[in-house]
Order: sequence, then C-alpha cells, then structure tokens
Amino acid sequence: MVALLPLAVVLPMAGAGVTLIASRRPKLQRMLSVSALAAQLVVALAMLVWVDNNGAMVMHIGGWSAPFGITLVADRLAAFMLVVSTTVTLAVLVYAIAQGREDEGGGGESETPVSIFHPTFLILATGVSNAFLSGDLFNLFVSFEILLTASYVLLTLGGTKERLRAGAPYIVVSLLSSIIFLSAIALIYAATGTVNLADLAGKLDTVPPGIKATLGAVLLVAFGVKAAVFPMSAWLPDSYPTAPAPVTAVFAGLLTKVGVYAIIRVQTLLFPGSYGTLLMIAGGLTMLVGILGAVVQPGIKRLLSFTLVSHIGYMIFGVGLASAAGISAAIFYVAHHILVQTALFLASGLIERVAGTTMLARLGGLASAAPVLAVLFFIPAMNLAGVPPLSGFLGKVGLFEAALADGRVLPLIVVGVGALTSLLTLYAIVRMWGRTFWRPVPEGVDDDHQHDHGVDPDTQVGRTTTGAESGMSTGTRKRATRAAARRRTQDEVARLPGGMIGATTAMVAVGLVLTIGAGPVYAFTQRAADNLMDPAVYVNAVTSTTGDGEDELRGSVGGTAPDPAPASEPTSDPSAPSEAPAVDGPAETTGGGS
Repeated sequence: MVALLPLAVVLPMAGAGVTLIASRRPKLQRMLSVSALAAQLVVALAMLVWVDNNGAMVMHIGGWSAPFGITLVADRLAAFMLVVSTTVTLAVLVYAIAQGREDEGGGGESETPVSIFHPTFLILATGVSNAFLSGDLFNLFVSFEILLTASYVLLTLGGTKERLRAGAPYIVVSLLSSIIFLSAIALIYAATGTVNLADLAGKLDTVPPGIKATLGAVLLVAFGVKAAVFPMSAWLPDSYPTAPAPVTAVFAGLLTKVGVYAIIRVQTLLFPGSYGTLLMIAGGLTMLVGILGAVVQPGIKRLLSFTLVSHIGYMIFGVGLASAAGISAAIFYVAHHILVQTALFLASGLIERVAGTTMLARLGGLASAAPVLAVLFFIPAMNLAGVPPLSGFLGKVGLFEAALADGRVLPLIVVGVGALTSLLTLYAIVRMWGRTFWRPVPEGVDDDHQHDHGVDPDTQVGRTTTGAESGMSTGTRKRATRAAARRRTQDEVARLPGGMIGATTAMVAVGLVLTIGAGPVYAFTQRAADNLMDPAVYVNAVTSTTGDGEDELRGSVGGTAPDPAPASEPTSDPSAPSEAPAVDGPAETTGGGS
C-alpha cells in the first residue's frame, strides 16, 4: 500500500506530460486528463481508508532514510485534504472541458485553450498533492513553486489586458512569499542542520527560544501570505475575479487552503502552543475586514473573493485555539469551505454565461428564467452563510464550542466577531441572491445584454420605437423588454452544456453530503486532531520506517492498530531492531495480537 504515496503525485504529473504530447488531439487530451484525476481520486480514497484503519503511511524516496532523503507522509490530515482537493479538481476539470467544447462548437474563442489548459491544470494538481504529502520543508517549498508556476499560466489564460493586469500583483506577491519561505528554510537549516519535519520537531527544542520564535514567525508570514490572512490578503480580491470561471473556482477552493494546511502542520508539529494569541487576533481581523469588503462589492465574483478572505479567518482562529477541538473544527471547516466556495464560483460562471455579466446592477429575473441555476447558487450560498443545519453552521458551532471550552477572554471576543461575520455574510449573500435572481430585470439591462452577445443596442433601440410599438405605453414597453430579456436568458440556459451544470451540481451535492455525514466526518477530524496534538505520533511514524520505504507503520496513529508481527518471528535483517517501535507513545500497548 505504501506505493500509493508516490502514485498520488505521479499520476497527475505523468498526465500533464502525456496531455502535452497529445496537444494536437483535443479529444484524447481531455480523456487523458480526466482519467488521470479520476485515478488519483481512487488512489486518494484508498489511502484515506488505509491510513484511518492502520496508521500513517510513510515512504523514503530512493531508499534514503529521514532526515537525509525526501520523505512522503500521509497521515489522516494529509489523506483527507488529498481526497477533498482531488474531488474539486476533477469536478472543475469536467466543467472546463464542457465550457471549452461549447465555445469551440459555437465558433467562439475558448477562455481555456485546450492545448495549454490541460497540462497546466494537471501540474497544478501535482503541486497541491505533493504539498499535502511532503515530509520536509524544502519539498513543501518545491510543491508551492510547482502549483504557483501553473497558477501564473492559468490566471493569465487568453492574454487579455485585464487578466495580465490582475495577474501582475498576484505574481509579485507570490514571488515575495516564496522568497520569505526560502529564507526561512535557510535559517532553519542553519540553526538545526535539517529541514525534515519529523527531525525538526525534536531539534528545534535545542534552539535558543528567541531564535526559535523568529523562525516560527518567518514561516507564519510566508504561509500567511499564501493563505491570504489579514493584513496579507489585499492581493486576492483583485487577482481571482478576472480569470476564467474554472480557474477562479479551483483557485478559490484550493490555493489558499494549501497555505492553511501548512500553518496547521507547522503549528502543531514544530511550534505547538506558540503564536496562539497572534493567530486568534489575525483570524478575527481577517473575518471582519474580509466581510466588510464583501458587503459593498458591486459584482458577484469580487463579493465571493472577499468572503473567501473572510472565512479563512475561521480556520486560522481554530488553529490559534491550539486545542484538539479547535483543530478538529478547523479541519472540518477547511473541507466545507473548499467545497462550498468552489460550487459558488462554478455557479457564478453559469450566471455570467447566461446573463453576460456578474455585475449586480445588470442582473435580475434569473429565478424565473433559470430556476435550476437559482437553486444551484442558493444552496451553497446559504451554506457559506452558515444557515442551520448545513455544514457551514456545524463548522462554526464546532469552532465556537472549542472557544467557549477554552474560557479565555480573547477567544470569546473572536467568537463575537465570528458571529457578527456570519450575520454580515448572510446579509451579503441574501442581497446578492435577491438582486441576481429575485428582483425583475432592471431597466436598461436588455440593451446591455444584447451588447454582451454581439447585438448593436442602438439598432435595437431604433427598432423598438417604430411601427406598432411606438404606441406602447412606457409600462407596456418595459414589460415587453423584460419578457424579451427573460426569453433570451431561457434560451441561453437551454444551451448551457450539460457538463457545466453536472459539475456544478456534483459540487453542490458533495457539500450536502458533508452536511448529512457531518457526524462521521467530525469523528474523523477529531481523530486527526488528536494525532496532530501529539507530535510524537508523526515523528515515530517517520522514524520507524526503513529507508527502502517498504516498512509500513506498525502501531496506531489514530486509535486502531494493525495486528503486530508475532514476537517470536526472527528478522532477516541483522541490522534491524528486534522490536517494532510503538507509535502512540512508548508506554502504550495496543494488544492487537491477543
């Protein structure tokens, strides 16, 4: 089973190479890219089940044992994140394929050129997967660079002036955060002589407290930029909305969460109990500043981008609590937000396709013209707002309960900020949904809609004021205009590719599954959090495997242990230890063989 670790990274990477070779055969390229991500999802699910039942999975690449070689590690947190991220990338890929085929079939220019998009998208998936499985800081840095390089290409697809202008600050900020991260790695190596996470967990304790605090702060800054934590979040709302809908969806769903994952991993393994106050303050400010920006936005994409920033604050708050309950709720909220935010950006892409815009002032009447689309947007929107009993509500309840159990004043203050943020999110979402779907088509939108679809509005205005229509009253003319706009919208909805609607529906459905299965999922995240709160679990998992990567962990990483080998069985390797080391602590006995 240990072979699943490199396979989870190799599949999308190999798919990128093969799709690049097949760039002149679009149908083959699409089939190969979907197959690569579908296979990766199967591998991720198998890994999740195995890790939950047997403990962490570890492989030392090339037979070089830690801390000298590259180590891949899948514990419960990494496997869970891999499953969620692969689900999202597969759904977004299906959406993008359907959109591209419709654009090509209609004679238009595709926003996601097939020959460029597919290899780059798979490279992005490779970087995300490798980041979750990395067992050392430098490999994590390489993972960030892989996914960021791919994101530069995806963000500027089409080469329009708006996308290049929006992509420039994103590239500059990403490069700056990478420089900070690389500097932190150099400082850590100079202080400890290693960058392996398991090795660092012990060696950082020998570093003087002031130096250790500085190293942790530099890492937090680097990851905070990538996660869009306030005050390092100003780049995000200006960068994401201009990209094609599939690109915006995968960016919003995944990229910032890789930064959050890195913060969780480093804070629980390398600096446990440190920076809790700072993280809670940053989390509260991120919530408040993000949602205040959202409520004044004139367009759907920018509004959702600001809510994305805002809800990162909930996750950072959970990490700052530095308790098993807080970490568990943060992990659950990460999964919830990935699914919901992706679904909302996919649905906003459908809105833009049928209405020609996502500006709220030019939208209206879509509930009657496109009722399915109204539902597809409404469900994840209410989920994002935290309406009971959806997963957003359950995640916030978990975070608030962990804060109340903490009992300190600061967590209680942040709970108040979180409750206010939730109310403001609901206000922003209801305002957005009402203007887009519920109210009638605004006056003058008919001409804008025609202009967006290649019709000269001046010609149409001249036509509507001649002949029999010249005798129409103003009210009758308005009703006729709105009816015509509604009919055109219905025609656009009828032409929506099934793949785009199907992928959006799938993401909405997975979000609902998370709500229905919240009990088992929360139990899983609690087991993952229990492991994270005990760094010895991770350290023993890495150090108890041999360099060839064939030894799988003996012992429990989450409470269920496999049957150990019989004590009387001799070992064929004279250099091997006579007993397999325990993973849950030196004093614990699982009793799996009795």
